[in-house]
Amino acid sequence: MKKMPRFAIILSGCGRSDGSEIHETVTAMLAITELGCSYDCYAPNIEQAVVINGLTSEKTAERRNVLVESARLARGDIKDIRELNIKDYEGLILPGGLGAVTNWCDFAQSGIECHVEDSISRVLEEAYKQKLVIGAMCIAPVIVAKVLGKHGITVTIGNDKTVAKSIEATGAQQKDTKVEEACVDEKNRIVTTPAYMLAQNISEVNQGARSMIKAMISLAE
Repeated sequence: MKKMPRFAIILSGCGRSDGSEIHETVTAMLAITELGCSYDCYAPNIEQAVVINGLTSEKTAERRNVLVESARLARGDIKDIRELNIKDYEGLILPGGLGAVTNWCDFAQSGIECHVEDSISRVLEEAYKQKLVIGAMCIAPVIVAKVLGKHGITVTIGNDKTVAKSIEATGAQQKDTKVEEACVDEKNRIVTTPAYMLAQNISEVNQGARSMIKAMISLAE
């Protein structure tokens, strides 16, 4: 029997305002499962950069932990990213959400001069070196470009010209892509999809997530 790819999903918290976008994460998980593959979840064991009230979008004085909050999305089945062994997987997935640009790095504040959290940069570097297929959704391709742009990779964040300029400043290329599509960089084994950079509803996110996972499986086989 053919071995199906196994994916590591990296989370940045729970919820679009200060963590991983829930629709994006769940539709990626669903596509992986429906297409006969499996996944494990990981997150950095660090404090969130900021905690946002999901109802009012206002900052709060709360302090939360990224791993603990990510466990909400993973139904408790999650590990510290320090336990991730890249060699156990064929694919790596980074959902979007503002946690990607606040908890994994400080792009939301510093732009492309941002610092990427050490565990995230390590995992991306190792995944690229080991030729895993790397997938990223929504704003998360910015982090992939920051770490791997030196290799001349191609990613998409939809068609946002401002963010595209930041991506291209890393040496990466940004390709305009429709919401239901995935941008496939076969040479560098990187697949990205716009998700809520363009999507108007969860159905559109689901189409893009499924396109991304299908392309990742094809590259991994």
